[in-house]
Parts: sequence; C-alpha cells; structure tokens
Amino acid sequence: MLDQSTTPTYDIEDAVLTRYQAGAKEHEPSLCCPTEYQDVHYLDVIPDEILTKDYGCGDPTRYAKEGDVVVDLGSGAGKNCYMVAQKVGATGKVIGVDFNDVMLDLARSYQQEIGDKIGFYNTEYVKGKIQDLKLPLDKLQAWIQENPITSVEQITNYEAEADRLRSESPLIADESVDLVISNCVLNLVKPADKKQLFQEIYRVLKKGGRAVISDIVCDEVPTDKIMNDPELWSGCISGAFLEVEFLQMFEDAGFYGVEILSRETEPWQTIDGIEFRSMTLRAYKGKEGICLERNQAVVYKGPWKQVQDDDGHTYFRAIAWQFAIKLSTF
Repeated sequence: MLDQSTTPTYDIEDAVLTRYQAGAKEHEPSLCCPTEYQDVHYLDVIPDEILTKDYGCGDPTRYAKEGDVVVDLGSGAGKNCYMVAQKVGATGKVIGVDFNDVMLDLARSYQQEIGDKIGFYNTEYVKGKIQDLKLPLDKLQAWIQENPITSVEQITNYEAEADRLRSESPLIADESVDLVISNCVLNLVKPADKKQLFQEIYRVLKKGGRAVISDIVCDEVPTDKIMNDPELWSGCISGAFLEVEFLQMFEDAGFYGVEILSRETEPWQTIDGIEFRSMTLRAYKGKEGICLERNQAVVYKGPWKQVQDDDGHTYFRAIAWQFAIKLSTF
C-alpha cells in the first residue's frame, strides 16, 4: 500500500493550483479522461465555457436524489454542481467546495443565468480545502487582511483564529450532508492529508448518507520518477490511489457497504508499466459500533459458497445463521 506519509520534493498544492488556474482560463484536455454522463439532458442548460473548462474522470452525479443536500469536493467550473442542482430540485441544495479562486469565480458567474433557466437557485460555491472542510477560507482571509502576519509570534494568533472559525463557523457542519461527490480530485491531495480527507467526508455526512467518488486508481505503486513529476501530479497521475487502497481508505474512515460502481477495463494511461484508470465507488455512513441483538436469522442463497460482511460475519450458502444485527438507515 502507498505510504501516505510520503510527500514529493515539490509543493503539491502550488503545482495543482497553478495547473488548474490555467485550466480555468484555457481548456486543457490532458486534465481529464473521456467521461460519458448518464443524464446528458442536464447538460443542456450549462454554458459551453463551463463544459470545456471542467475536468473529471467519472459520473458521480447520477446518484443524487431529489431533496438531497450535496457537497461536491473540488467543484471546479461547476459542471457537476449544476447537473446535480437539477436532480435534487428546489428542495435540495448543492455546495461546491474549491480552493481555486479562478474556478470559483467562473462557477459563480453563471449562478443567476442557470437558476433562471431551471426555475430555482440552489447552488453555493465556497472556498476551502477538501481535507479541512471545517475551515472557511474566505473568513480567514478577511481576518488576515485586518491582522497582517509580520512576525513569527503572530502565527499563534492566526492559528487560534483558524481554530475558532472551525469551531464557531465551520464551512460544512457535522452531519449536515446527504451526499458527498467528487470527480477526479481526491488524488490531488498530498499524501499526508489523505487520511484526514476521508475523515472529513465521513464527518459531514448524515447518518445514512453516502459518498460517491470518481477518481483515478493504479495497479502498482507509482515510481519515484512519477511521484516527483509536478506535471504528472497535477495531471491526476502521481497521487492516484492503489485500487485496494482506495477501498481501504473508506473502510478505515468508518464507512460500510463500500462498492465499486464502475471500473474502466482499459487504462486511461500507462506510465512506467503502471496502469492508471478511472473508478467510481459508493460508500455509506451510519452503521457504527457493535451489533445489537434483534433475534433475526439470515440465509445466504448463493451463488458463492460463502460471503463475509463488513462486521466479519461469514454466511455459508443455504445455511441459516442467527446473529445479532444492528439496524441501519441504508
């Protein structure tokens, strides 16, 4: 498994920000792999400027439901947000989170126009780091402008203000979201922050909520040459998850019912003999702790000889097995 504490020799966040700022101004095909959307009619109201400057590797939008509160991590130009906005309807809400001011400005510039077309206004775009969804960066930036940091001692005040904002004005509150989506963005987070990233996804979801994430995975650990290439990192290659690691990160954060919704058979790219391809996963929150006795029994009908659930229960084909089961919301 990839060592998540390993960090390349260059500034990952700067490389990603620079590349995607450029991608917001001029279309860059290498930032995404071909993606087919199931509900293509939702694209009709979205301006070409957004369509050509939005990048991804899958379609997590199809899993939104009417009335959902949805957070899109790394929302970019806003394409996925505006598609989901139509699916969740006037009773739902979509919050796009991005660190890139150029992308945020582009997405926000069409809120009125698209709202007029669909008949309601249910999108919001906020500045934040997806691995720290408590910290509202616009409010922190306003504080810095009033309290410039000119000495090492003042860094303590900055850190205290950041902690206060996380506590009193979180960007995304605990257990406030029905669905978290992301389209080829999690791999852009530096390795040391990826554990916290998955914990944040888990934190903001309601019990019974779900995460649907499309991202790039690989079949072998990227080489040092790949890891230390800023172009490959910002191009969604160097930070790709090992396939098994991608699933394990959800499990380690507390998710249940982790399933592969789609996995491209053919690799998007092969570099140094390592295959990189798109995968979309769904995972649920809400089944924590030990099982509670409900005096129920399960019979597994097959076709396999046996299967094991996330609690470690093994079910043998055609054999009734009584066990303590915890009722869940999904």
